[in-house]
Order: sequence, then C-alpha cells, then structure tokens
Amino acid sequence: MKYCNSLTQFSRFKTREVKVGNLIFGGDNPVRIQSMTTTDTMDTIATVEESIRMIEAGCQLLRITAPSKKEAHNLKNIKEELSKRGYNIPIVADIHYTPNAAEIAATIVEKVRVNPGNYADKKKFENIEYTDETYANELIRIREKFTPLVKICKEYGTAMRIGTNHGSLSDRILSRYGDTPKGMVESAMEFLRICRDEDYHEIILSMKASNTRVMVQAYRMLVSEMIKEGMNYPLHLGVTEAGEGEDGRIKSAVGIGTLLADGLGDTIRVSLTEVPEFEMPVAEQLLSHFEGIEDHEKIEEITENPLHSFDYVKRETVEVLNIGGSNVPVVMADFCLKQKITPASFFALGYNYSVPLDKWHISDMAADYVFVGNHDVDFEVPGTLSVIYNFKKWKEHKKGYPFLTINDYLDEEEISDKLNVVYVCISDLSEEFYSKLKTDKTSVLMIDTYNENGVAEQRKLFTELMKTKVKTPVIIGRAYGDLTEDQLQLSASSDFGSLLLDGLGDGIFIAAENCGSYQSVNSLAFGILQASRTRISKTEYISCPSCGRTLFDLQETTAKIRKETSHLKGLKIGIMGCIVNGPGEMADADYGYVGTGKGKITLYKEQTVVEKNIPEKEAVTALIDLIKEHGDWVNKK
Repeated sequence: MKYCNSLTQFSRFKTREVKVGNLIFGGDNPVRIQSMTTTDTMDTIATVEESIRMIEAGCQLLRITAPSKKEAHNLKNIKEELSKRGYNIPIVADIHYTPNAAEIAATIVEKVRVNPGNYADKKKFENIEYTDETYANELIRIREKFTPLVKICKEYGTAMRIGTNHGSLSDRILSRYGDTPKGMVESAMEFLRICRDEDYHEIILSMKASNTRVMVQAYRMLVSEMIKEGMNYPLHLGVTEAGEGEDGRIKSAVGIGTLLADGLGDTIRVSLTEVPEFEMPVAEQLLSHFEGIEDHEKIEEITENPLHSFDYVKRETVEVLNIGGSNVPVVMADFCLKQKITPASFFALGYNYSVPLDKWHISDMAADYVFVGNHDVDFEVPGTLSVIYNFKKWKEHKKGYPFLTINDYLDEEEISDKLNVVYVCISDLSEEFYSKLKTDKTSVLMIDTYNENGVAEQRKLFTELMKTKVKTPVIIGRAYGDLTEDQLQLSASSDFGSLLLDGLGDGIFIAAENCGSYQSVNSLAFGILQASRTRISKTEYISCPSCGRTLFDLQETTAKIRKETSHLKGLKIGIMGCIVNGPGEMADADYGYVGTGKGKITLYKEQTVVEKNIPEKEAVTALIDLIKEHGDWVNKK
C-alpha cells in the first residue's frame, strides 16, 4: 500500500491545485499556514482585530466558526470590515452540525469546512447494527443532505475542506469500522465520492486526531486510498486538541512533522490552547526544518518494506538490561561536552540529591542513562541511572558501560559482559557486523546520521536490520547545534517522532550543543516519547485551541486543571470549550471537562456523561472528586 513517493528520496506528493480566494493550494505551491479565530463570530470588530493580529503573525488562511445561520450571515460583515482595513485574506467558515449555515456561508466566503461525522450523519453515541441495506439507505440520505452544499460551492467557486476528526466519527461509521483510521478515511471518502459525482473538485482533505499514531496512520491510509482511486486532493495537516506550551508544540511537531517528512501536506495548522497568533511562528519554524531537504544525499531505496505504516507494531528486539524487548524506550542524556560533572549536574536529568537524608529523589522524567564521554564520575550515582563512558575511559576503570565505535566492537575482545553501546551510521553496516550482532546479547546500537534527510536514512538502517533478522535494540541518536530551544523542540520532535510512530527505536539520545539547558533537552526527550505514545511519564491534556463557540476561558481553565492534576502520571484529561469539540474530540481521554452552556460545565468519564451543568466555579473541584471516585487520584508527593 503506497502512501508517498518514496521512503528514502524526499519529494512532495503531487496534489491537484485548489484555488481558495487569491491563494492556490497544492501542486508546486508552498505549504500554507492557517489558523482559527477564538472570538464570538457575532462580535465583528473583535473578530476582525484578532484576525489582523493573526494575519500579521503569518496566517494565510483564516478560519471562523459559523455554528448557526446568524454567524454565517455575519461573515459578510467581517469580510467587508477586513477589506476596508486593507486585508483580503481568504476566509473559511467552520461548520459542524448545520447544513443551512454552510449553504449561506458558501455564498459569502472562499471556503467552507464540513466534518462528515457531524454534518449530515448521526452522532448520538449509540451502538446501531446496520445491515448492508440500511447502511446503503443512510448513504442515500447523506447524499440528499450534502449535495445542495456541493452545488452551491460549485456555482460560487467556493472551495471545501472535508475534515474528518477521529473523535467525531458517526455512529454508522463506528458500527462498521470502529474507532479507527480506516473509519476516518471511509467517512471522508463517502463525501468525496458525492463531490466527484457532481464534478466538483475544489476540495482539501484532513484527518485530524489528538492521538498522533491515529492521525499519521489515517493520513497515510487516505493518500493510499486516493492513489488507488486516481485522486490527488491537497491535504490539510494538524493534530487536533494538541494542548499548550511545550506539550502542544511537541505533539504537533510529532504528528505534522512525520507527514511532512513523508512529503505529504499542502497546508498546516498548529492547534495550541493559546492566543491564535502564537500558532503561526510555531508553524513557520516547523516548516523551516524541512527547507532544502530535497537536496539530500542519495539513500538506497527500500525495495521490500517491512514497516507497519498503517498500524502500530513495535520492531521486535532482544532485551539487554532495561533496553529493548518489552521495555519502554529509554532516555540517554548527553554530558560528554559538560565541563564538570557533580551530583548537582544530575538535577537537570530528573534526580535530586538530599544531603540531610543522603539519598536521591527520582522524578517521573528521570533519564535512564547518561553519556559522559571521557569524564570521570567519582561519586555514587542514583541506582536507576547508568553511566556510559567512551571505550578507552571505560577500560581504565571498568565502571558503568562502554561506548564503542564499529571498529572497537569488531576488533576488541575485552568489552562489557552486560551492555555495550555501539555507535553506528548506515555506512558501517556489513555482513561481519550482522553476524556478530546475531550472537551477541550485550550489544545495543546507537544510530546516527549526517544526511539532510536523516529520518529516511535512519529508517533505511532499521529496514536493513529487519531484513537481515538482526534483533539488536537500537537507541536513535540525533545531533543538533546552535538552535533556539523552540526550534530544537520542533526539529527533534519531527525527527524522532517519525521513527517512533513506525514502531522503531528502543531509546532516544538528543545531542544538543548550544540549544538550551540540559533540563530542557531532558524534558524534550520525555515529551517526544509521550507524544508518540511510546512512554507515558506525565498527565496528558487533550485541550482544544478555543474558537467562537468556546463557553469559558480555555487558557485559564487549562492552567487551573493542570495545576491540580499534573502529578497524575498517565492520566488523559480532555478540556473542551463546547459540545462540538466535546465527547467526540476527546475520544481518547479518561476524563472530560466540557463547556455546555454559559458558565456551565459537564463532566465525562471517558465518553459517558457523569454530571451536567455544574457551575464553572465548582467544576474543577468536581473534576477532582470524579477522579478520586474512580480510584485514579494520588496525592502529590
């Protein structure tokens, strides 16, 4: 099942051009950046002023919610006011449940976005058994409801985004395909086929999810399906409800960056629970990571692909200490360039030494290994932290474990009988090397790359190991230099996330010279593992980025909930501004906090309503009580 041009040679998947106002998407055009307003659509001036801040921050396509006919009509006033002030940006009307609002908006703005699971289908969280006949009858009903909008768009030259969201698949789709990427793809394809029957093609597609694995698999599956059916519509990329701060940026870069590395994507939105103008610089930085990538050094093609690109299957490896096998990926920190290593140095890696108690306190984000190069570590380190030395230094004292070059590994007889970390680039692979690895139960590879397209080269290295049935664990290593902390976040998340989402890697090693503090790099490593769902070390917040439908201050509320619950490792909490982004979009969450009226909150346990219309002032406390009631609460240490 093909989903991109090549797994080793970077090139963008060629999509058809779609005109949206004065902008063209797809084809050879640049990847466009878009975002969405958070103001009440009926407040024309507030919406215009926020839009201008977004445009000046780099927004090229402006999305505004139109939940009912009155907001759809008011898009005309917003558009006119923006034009009066000298801004002629294309506008997208965001539609969920209201076909009549979409039909009005399509005569006013340049594009409408519809969500198949909400727009003409049914989403009542009911388990309904569909026969082939009743399923086909539902498709006829959907066609009747959706076709009028298609005809209006065709008449007015209005573009459309068919935007499927993982959490808002209809009961009908869920009954046949389950809560799966396949269901997401089929949901969009049903609407797409109706458009094609009407000879309407000004379409952009999206497959959004808060779960990065689901999101990447769905987009890949969609492209594969389009290739099979001779289609090539442009793609809008985004991780929905990514959250805020570092977590939101890492999660977005893992999902969007993985697909950009595949050569997919014609427009992106980084959805953050922050003021919308903060999203554009993040999107620009993420795109900058791929500048010049097409000129990378040639990588041999992968002729037989052993990877699972459409579902998650972890590469099978042997277990060496706590690396590989069924263990979660380890984090190895890089201290080789540090001037001096003292007990206080390890504070940055999640370890805190108490002098009065003479013991180490270990956080949930404590590194598993630290590479110290030629340094001496002449004090007792925490029992959960292992030290890796350069091979010659290790030979001097035989403490910790050695870091070997390929020649050290092949030539030396005196190596560790427990763990040997072997540094490898793709050019080091050989039959002699494979042969030794197959009989050695102490080796772990630390892979590196100097290729501009490092993801593809390391992917190729993994496939060579799989092809030759080498089951040695692999720590993915990447080196960065002289980047801002923000840029490192996005670049590393994209590079490591691309491989982790394919089930590759038993650990990560970020060598970051002059890219921020050791603490920030350690936090980034754990954030990437969390965002790729490979190692959970903290609470996950699935929070929407706010829009004109939001019924409370999302940023303030998210901060309050985070303050009270950030110690609940592994728990997923959905924080949704309205019922549209409520139970559906937080499909993955253990608990949900959803705005359902002005100053009113409804709480969910997974997708089940537990308590309705709680006054906002009491809702955070009620959420904590709900978590306690279900036995998921632990007291802060």
